[in-house]
Amino acid sequence: MSGLIHTPVLPGEVAEVLALQPGETYADCTAGRGGHAAVLAAKAQPGGRVILNDADASNLEFASEHVAQQVAGIAVHRFHGNFALLPREMESAGLQADAILADFGFSSTQIEDPARGFSFMRAGPLDMRFDPSRGLSAADLVNTASERELGRILRDFGEEPAAFRVAQAIVQSRKAAPIQTTEALAEIVRSVVGRRPGSGVDPATKSFQALRIAVNDEIGSIDALLSQVLRAAKGVSGKPGGGAARQGGEVGSERLWLRKGARIAFLTFHSLEDRPVKAVLADICKQGLATDLARGGITASDEEIRANPRARSARLRAIRLNT
Repeated sequence: MSGLIHTPVLPGEVAEVLALQPGETYADCTAGRGGHAAVLAAKAQPGGRVILNDADASNLEFASEHVAQQVAGIAVHRFHGNFALLPREMESAGLQADAILADFGFSSTQIEDPARGFSFMRAGPLDMRFDPSRGLSAADLVNTASERELGRILRDFGEEPAAFRVAQAIVQSRKAAPIQTTEALAEIVRSVVGRRPGSGVDPATKSFQALRIAVNDEIGSIDALLSQVLRAAKGVSGKPGGGAARQGGEVGSERLWLRKGARIAFLTFHSLEDRPVKAVLADICKQGLATDLARGGITASDEEIRANPRARSARLRAIRLNT
């Protein structure tokens, strides 16, 4: 096995809140390069099981090999697809987790590969898909969406103050020739936004973030996953007929993707991700369905931020299901 290992964010804190025990099952909704999974899989040994999911097939393959190498004898199950689909996939396969993690950061290897088109710092095709085998690319989006739709995307997902002026510039530019590269898009954005006084951030940053979120339906996927967490917290199966009470009024939990007492953790990296996670987890706890394990959210130490600058914006939220 070759390739870069992605440095996991808040690994010790994630391990502490998930508190995996020998023989338990851990599900990684966004496996990436397997950094968190390798740490947590070791906690579940002996007799544990790891479920890996990722939209990026190459990262999923790497993560599976990495975990198997780092934790001898661990049982590994893997699913390729959007993390929002994992709960139903697990229930269809008869799998239940004692602990799950959804890390909404993306892999350093994706950013560093020019062919993936995520970064304005590297010349490459304007792609940005986590799964390059399906869906519209960023190039498809910027060359076909209306000016109004592009403006809405840049405003809502990038919080770009000049969203509609940037959208207008994109539409004008594509009339002359399709916008196909990261360089071409970045230059259009920079020509409109310019360097903001006192900011060391590239003017294209917000627009690239917005397009990546839109291309991968990141916020919609987060909302969908949170709805599945709420469903499990209420003890309602996603299968036909699920949720019917058994003798004594007990919900048929054998059909759920999460076990009673499951620990659930989310790593968010900006407010668009953190707001829905915070709201839904707070609501679950308010209903008495779970206990908050990271009140207010856990952030990285100064020491970790110095070693891994990506950790600067990370926030860990976690709950433990009561039922």
